[in-house]
Amino acid sequence: MTNILMKAHSLKKQYNSRTVVNGISVAIYENEILSIIGPNGAGKSTTIEMILGLRKQDDGEVVYWDEDYRKYVGVQLQSTPFFPGLTAIENLQVFAAFYKRKLLKQEGVELLSLCGLGDVMKTEASKLSGGQQKRLAIAVALVHDPKVVFLDEPTAALDPKSRREIHQLIRKLHKRGATVVFTSHDMDEVAKLSHRIVMIDKGTVIAQGTAEELCEHHNVQNLEELYLKLATGGHHDDHDF
Repeated sequence: MTNILMKAHSLKKQYNSRTVVNGISVAIYENEILSIIGPNGAGKSTTIEMILGLRKQDDGEVVYWDEDYRKYVGVQLQSTPFFPGLTAIENLQVFAAFYKRKLLKQEGVELLSLCGLGDVMKTEASKLSGGQQKRLAIAVALVHDPKVVFLDEPTAALDPKSRREIHQLIRKLHKRGATVVFTSHDMDEVAKLSHRIVMIDKGTVIAQGTAEELCEHHNVQNLEELYLKLATGGHHDDHDF
């Protein structure tokens, strides 16, 4: 049976009188690719921040497979502030130091190659293309060889070629044994990559399961139809496969 790495129980979060997350429960399994989807303002980012321990929940709890889980988690933010004047590989070495790890040059070369950046490792990070900077941000998230990787809209605003390269990288990470959790508004991307999908709207989980299960259960042809049906004020269903 697949191990559960993280399990959130009935998470709640309010800002002033506004409820942002209202009783969300979700599990993250070992070596799966999980997508968390929903409209802007649905509570996705707040939920992920609470799961990561970056934000304190008002109620509920998160159970982790290891009490030192932070050592095994990598996070790619939509905007990663690289160090000015430093090359791609130098940035990796600085970020590795934050994890109290000395990154050997060969290790840095291998990691950048994994992320499709082997030919630009000596290029200043700020001079890389948008797609290359996204891949460097993912490389930074991987610098300590994490067991779980969170990617926040990793292909947002990228051209088709760069998106495909990110997709290939996510599959490589999974093949190497990592659990990948990502957010996206691209339903085609979600369908191609995800083993399981959690849809959040108005601070609650409204659907979860595989793409095939969800489409069959809600009688739609694809995830885009499902998204439009459920996440825009339509029928909410918390069916859990």
